[in-house]
Amino acid sequence: MPHVLLIEDDHSVRNGIELVLRRHNHHVHAVGTGEEGLALLRSRPVGNQIEIVVLDLMLPGMDGFEVCRRTRALGATPIIMLTARGDDLDIVSGLEAGADDYVVKPITARVLEARIRAVLRRVEPARTDTTELDGLVIDRAALTVTKHGTPIVLPPTELRLLLELSGASGRVLSREQLLDLVWEHGFLGDSRLVDACVRRLRTKIEDIPAQPRYIQTVRGFGYRFGRP
Repeated sequence: MPHVLLIEDDHSVRNGIELVLRRHNHHVHAVGTGEEGLALLRSRPVGNQIEIVVLDLMLPGMDGFEVCRRTRALGATPIIMLTARGDDLDIVSGLEAGADDYVVKPITARVLEARIRAVLRRVEPARTDTTELDGLVIDRAALTVTKHGTPIVLPPTELRLLLELSGASGRVLSREQLLDLVWEHGFLGDSRLVDACVRRLRTKIEDIPAQPRYIQTVRGFGYRFGRP
């Protein structure tokens, strides 16, 4: 039963989401502030860790953006952020802070639960083979990434994006294709998810993120893994 950390200030919204997620067999830890959420993340023992965070951006005290950044600094736990507005600045800022996906409130329980299941599926192997390019080794069976022998720890969304791109090595994948493959809701047509994830991934695998060797931008089309 997946462990979900829900950080939501509104008591009624928090209770409603918690009830629905429990009905879908999620083990929910619900708190009202970012400080409580971070304390819980830090205190969980190995083997009984939080598997996903559902985070409201509008929180008292420490706001959701800072909670997102600190959660990402703690490790690879995936984050779905909740925003009360479809404000582009809020969404982009949240994605740049490290969120894997976002849902605009008011939300339906079915949509949120589907997004959670989609994120958790990203740790499933894509293929049982290995891709190697200029010292970067991607092992699909073990779901590991190393660069010149040094392990690179990636959150599930960034790992799945790298798996899909490297599995199509040399071919260009459009943002719409990547939304469907990685986020499983390409019908939204939201390229911000893809672009923000690519930027975060490049900071971890590229020597010079602004001059990428591994993930190439093909203007007007999408992204390609491999040399230009």
